[in-house]
Amino acid sequence: MLSLIGRRTAIVRPYCKGAYLTIFHAIILGIVQGLGEFLPISSSAHLILAPWLLRFPDPGLTFDAALHFGTALAVIVFFWNDLWRIAKAWFASLVKRKASTFDEKFAWYMLIGSIPGGIFGVLLEKKAETAFRAPLLIAATLAVMGVVLYAADRYSKKTKDIKHVSWKDAVLVGTAQAIAIIPGVSRSGITMTTSLFRNFKREDAARFSFLLSAPITVGAALYEARKLLHGGLDAAFFIGVVVSGIVGYLSIKYLLKYLQKSSFAVFAVYRLLLAATIVTLIVAGIR
Repeated sequence: MLSLIGRRTAIVRPYCKGAYLTIFHAIILGIVQGLGEFLPISSSAHLILAPWLLRFPDPGLTFDAALHFGTALAVIVFFWNDLWRIAKAWFASLVKRKASTFDEKFAWYMLIGSIPGGIFGVLLEKKAETAFRAPLLIAATLAVMGVVLYAADRYSKKTKDIKHVSWKDAVLVGTAQAIAIIPGVSRSGITMTTSLFRNFKREDAARFSFLLSAPITVGAALYEARKLLHGGLDAAFFIGVVVSGIVGYLSIKYLLKYLQKSSFAVFAVYRLLLAATIVTLIVAGIR
């Protein structure tokens, strides 16, 4: 059984060009990233599972990170007014040497919340490229976090809105965000889950998650850009980024509308079903 599991771990490759990663593959991965980055289902897990299930080359973590340019742009475009207002407030707080308004405080909360993820990302980069990409580990994290998400949604009081974010919320949600380097955890999933445990309303938990994602997503994409520039860029790369951006924008828009009236239960169930499918395929020897 151990040898079976060993043979079923993900094959990790650097960014694939030309004959390896086709435009069709790039479109698929762009859609997967655009959906998975903002829905609480883990984009990193799906970017690993898509090639594994569909039997095309795994482009590796570098291309995965490149797709974050698209979803980072989606966040920036969708929340442009909010982000611009917050950025101006941050500079104002530097001039005053004091954060007094909500926007000024929220700007610092975003910065605080981004620090743990940045540190973990650098320290665990090698693990993220190798051991963390095993399908069985992904199945486990998908299932466990699915249950935790359901519990948070079920028992949260949902009395707080984003105007009541505190430094404590920023620290807790930011620390939780750092754990999302493990595929299957889901950055949006764990930040929304933590926000729900902090008694935020569903839509506000999602909005906080999306705004908090802007610095860390852009930072991760820029950090990985050096590898892409060294390896060269092609049409598949650009198409994947564009598709992930468009799909990501739509994901943000419709998830926020969905959460105004509905729960996270459908995402928890999906995670459990996907985890069961992965384990079944491995045990049956199909993959």
